[in-house]
Amino acid sequence: MTTSSRGHRLAGRAKVVSRALARRASTLGRRSEPREPRRILIAHHLLLGDTLMLTSLLAKLRGRYPAADIVMALPEPYAALYQPAPYGVRAIGWNPRVPSRSPLWREREFDLAFVPGDNRFSWLAQALGSRWIVGFDGDRPARKSWLFDELRRYPDEPAAWTDMVAALADGPPPAPYARRDWRDPAADPFELPRGRYAVLHVGASTPLKRWEPDKWRALAAWLAARGVEPVWSAGRGEEAIVRECDPGRRHLSYAGALTLAQLWRLLADAALLVAPDTGIAHLGRVVAVPTVALFGPGSALISGAGLFWRDAPFRAVTVDPFACRDQRVLFRREIAWVRRCGRGIAECPRPRCMEAIDLAQSCAAIVDLGVVDA
Repeated sequence: MTTSSRGHRLAGRAKVVSRALARRASTLGRRSEPREPRRILIAHHLLLGDTLMLTSLLAKLRGRYPAADIVMALPEPYAALYQPAPYGVRAIGWNPRVPSRSPLWREREFDLAFVPGDNRFSWLAQALGSRWIVGFDGDRPARKSWLFDELRRYPDEPAAWTDMVAALADGPPPAPYARRDWRDPAADPFELPRGRYAVLHVGASTPLKRWEPDKWRALAAWLAARGVEPVWSAGRGEEAIVRECDPGRRHLSYAGALTLAQLWRLLADAALLVAPDTGIAHLGRVVAVPTVALFGPGSALISGAGLFWRDAPFRAVTVDPFACRDQRVLFRREIAWVRRCGRGIAECPRPRCMEAIDLAQSCAAIVDLGVVDA
């Protein structure tokens, strides 16, 4: 991080903290849990996959408070996906470095706020005038949790995170996700593939989540032989990964060329999505395209379908147990049943857990989804 960017980050944090302290002082001695909140905030700045897994909380809150104005603060690049207002939720993008530039900063006070990930965003919730703040216990350091009015424990039994986060709100679990619950966002036109096609998304946030190029190449050939045209997908700056997978440029590539809304459109018409455990795999569940997700360091249980996404055409492919998928930390909370790996390339120079996933496993999952015959 450069000195300039660090300065912007600290300045943004100082603005949030100073406003939060002023708002807190004005409500001392008058804080109480609302019975029928009219305005509800979900405050976070999570990665794309974690953001999409919050859909269960949106569904539950809308079911319990049908007339409430529900606002979700989220990273600016993701806001376009929420333009159709799923579950009637208003999603507002914001940047922690310059919080006051977001329309979020001009929202009036909230009766109830939920902080589902990093507890430091309780300061944002308080800066926006939230009268009752709920989150998960156990975040470190403890000062991040000073402003909470209510802290809840993660469950003692294994569960998907999407189901865990829904439990932040009282009441029965939400109804399972249905594709009709989220309309397509507006997207600029682009040329779609012709015929029946599969999206192979080869990029990932870390090299430790990437599958080997020769396996992607073999999977593309296997699909093509069964009448499904593979097309490549990756994020901006990941074009070289596609070139490794397809040095002969035999198949169409959208690497680095699409917005998130356009990628939604590409997935919506696809016969199949295959991706590592990334935000795009979670987007596949939202769009309801048959999805095969390859889990290496991540947990196929925690990031899997759970109860909320149980009707999604989704298969997780992983090798479990895997010896070094042994860390018990989730969002900096120590949880006894968790088994995942958050190591970086300095500790783990080679993605052995991804290398352990063979082509046959992935092909079997595709067949199981009914996309092609064996």
